[in-house]
Amino acid sequence: MQNTNRREFLKTSGKLTAMVAMLGSGVGSVLMADSNSHKTNQNLKGQMPMRTLGKTNLLQVSALAFGCMGLNYHRSKRLSEKEASNIVAQALEYGINFFDTAQVYGPDSNEILTGKILKPYRDKVIIATKFGFGANGDDLNSSPKRIRQVVEQSLKRLNLESLPLLYQHRFDPKTPIEEVADTMKSLIQEGKVMRWGVCELSAKSVEKAHKICPLSAVQSEYHLMWRNVESELLPTLERLGIGFVAYSPLARGYLSGKLTKNSDFDPSNDNRATFPRYQDEAMRANYQIITLLQEFGKAKGANGKDATPAQIALAYLLAKKPYIIPLFGTTNPTHLLENVQSLQVTLTQKDIKWLDSKLDNIAIVGDRYPPEQAQRVGQ
Repeated sequence: MQNTNRREFLKTSGKLTAMVAMLGSGVGSVLMADSNSHKTNQNLKGQMPMRTLGKTNLLQVSALAFGCMGLNYHRSKRLSEKEASNIVAQALEYGINFFDTAQVYGPDSNEILTGKILKPYRDKVIIATKFGFGANGDDLNSSPKRIRQVVEQSLKRLNLESLPLLYQHRFDPKTPIEEVADTMKSLIQEGKVMRWGVCELSAKSVEKAHKICPLSAVQSEYHLMWRNVESELLPTLERLGIGFVAYSPLARGYLSGKLTKNSDFDPSNDNRATFPRYQDEAMRANYQIITLLQEFGKAKGANGKDATPAQIALAYLLAKKPYIIPLFGTTNPTHLLENVQSLQVTLTQKDIKWLDSKLDNIAIVGDRYPPEQAQRVGQ
């Protein structure tokens, strides 16, 4: 969490990469589950590899990150505070220390919940949040005035004195990215923000922002059904020494293989209800990817067991680059354990190339966003 020079950064990254490889090969810690409680083996709690985000003012976090949004927003099910606390406590038990929320989730209510349930652990966790919207969550607003307003509100809701990582959630066409970066530079100098990042921004805009105030991370959608970031964005991040947080690594649950054309999404609390890719026809047409992963995952799990589609999807991202952090969310303790066990799946570069070649020949049905939201990404 402190500044370091390039030599130290590369040395640290190499060690972390080796840790990931050791865990994946089964030489490192092995997560074990009780069939009833799904608790880790008492001797192996919290043993998870770490990864590094950024080169300037670098940030070391768990190799997997937990998205808090779905605990009470946009995922049909609203957990009680006790249920949300329990699953977050279990994520911490598995060694996850990187948690993600945003002002617009609710709006405000997800930050409030996240701040409350993580308050007892705030010295042990990294909480990332986001600005970029107006008070009602409908309009884009990254004006310096609004950024400062959100920062003050987020600090109170999250019970923090300084925000460990703050992202611009979406590009605001009314506010140049250079002006946003300059505002963030001031907030970091003032100690209210420790590091900053951007979400769903183009490689060109990332470069502009980074020149003014170095970015620690870029967060964008990335998974087996959406690999567009590989062409321009990832090479840019690698050249600049910026980390990457892959949100929706399971394609909003689809790559788990547990969603079907009969899955119901609550239109009042689940954005998938309006997303083209989660309509019945698209869900049915895209299931060939699940079939592919089921076949590919045979005997690739721990102790020669089959790896699930979700585990292959997460292991794929972990194997792509050492600076990629998959950010998943879940309300189900069984699914949480399944996702953590993706760290036991080892994918070789030959495996990655084989998967990529197969995916190149599969046409994905349905856009990832409705037209209005699609215009807000990649700017």
